[in-house]
Amino acid sequence: MSETITSRLSGFHKLPVADRLGTVSRMMRLSNDEVLALGSGLSTEMANQMIENAIGTFSLPLGLGLNLQVNGRDYIVPMAVEEPSVIAAVSFAAKIVREGGGFQAEADDPIMIGQVQITSYGDPTEASRKLVAHKEQLLALANSFHPAMLARGGGARDLEVRLLPAPEGVRGEPILVLHLYIDTQEAMGANLINTMCEGIAPLVEQITGGRVFLRILSNLADRRLARASCRIPVGQLADFDMPGESIAEGIVQASRFAQADPYRAATHNKGVMNGIDAVAIATGQDWRSIEAGAHAFACRDGQYRPLSTWSLEEGHLVGRIELPLALGTVGGPIKVHPQVQTALKVLRVSSARELSMVMAAVGLSQNFAAVRALGSIGIQRGHMALHARSVAVTAGARGHMVEKVANALVSANQVKVEKAKELLASFMSELPAGT
Repeated sequence: MSETITSRLSGFHKLPVADRLGTVSRMMRLSNDEVLALGSGLSTEMANQMIENAIGTFSLPLGLGLNLQVNGRDYIVPMAVEEPSVIAAVSFAAKIVREGGGFQAEADDPIMIGQVQITSYGDPTEASRKLVAHKEQLLALANSFHPAMLARGGGARDLEVRLLPAPEGVRGEPILVLHLYIDTQEAMGANLINTMCEGIAPLVEQITGGRVFLRILSNLADRRLARASCRIPVGQLADFDMPGESIAEGIVQASRFAQADPYRAATHNKGVMNGIDAVAIATGQDWRSIEAGAHAFACRDGQYRPLSTWSLEEGHLVGRIELPLALGTVGGPIKVHPQVQTALKVLRVSSARELSMVMAAVGLSQNFAAVRALGSIGIQRGHMALHARSVAVTAGARGHMVEKVANALVSANQVKVEKAKELLASFMSELPAGT
């Protein structure tokens, strides 16, 4: 779908669910089956084909992040998440960013890493030399296991030999590892990588005279990074009866805190991943792999640090994010799960690389919303207002009573289940008999 759309859907959040679905269906030209898929989800029969010992399916709310503009293009972003305020935060932050020019993003080629662990190899220098000398033979063998990938321009491109200190200390044998660098094209590539690593293992043993144990991909995909940035005029940040300069300073101080302290960085990055995981789940990605890679990347220099940073530059608040994103538009549940297929159609990305740029921008948008609140009025006021609906439902409210109880909770500044039950009982007692 190449025609231009806008992600600025004013008043969308006020519409009934059916009207929201109708709006998106018309914009994206969804078929009846695609519309039904968004509401019905995965069948038990399909679930039984996907996993072992299936007994049913488990649903998450699916919503849309709005206002996102990346590299001058608008995206309506499907997000599967149970936590209130995540989608609202992304949409609100993206609206502010687009007024400053939107997000700029880029992503590396889809190079993944396969690891082959070698032991009992004798002299480490000689074993390393032999592996490098047989580089072309090893790459050719790896590519022989996936000729179709090679024909599409992907496949094993390079290798590297790493010698790691023994965990037992100087008396232990250093760990010899062969890294295979593989272009996985539109796939995340786990099965492809593992097949290649297992396939070359006998030749690696023959070359080194050693023994191979582990042969598997690495989820630290640091050759496959995505980056996004934004520039927001400081004056545009004014809110909460505070000048833009004060809010910008609070955001920068929050960033400095995360850069210095791993305890803060962990929570900072959790906020980033709130947005990224929600898009990953909606689009059928391996979100556990994404999480593992992101957090490993965050401590690449020996200390756990934030994935995103904020600074003041020439009257602008500048945000930047960089992290590994091993994504796919083929493979896994993508062609099997009906909601995933529809979500990708709504998102309108043409490649895994484009998807990673959008996802990085979503992560930065979510982080901006969080640190903007944290550095000014605190995070609870906005979050608890949205959380109030969940509390009302937990207390037993249904239908129009949900909003009524939620609004009363916020007005009373007591977003608690017991208070919600008290309010619900009071409202119900006011209803005419028989209603």
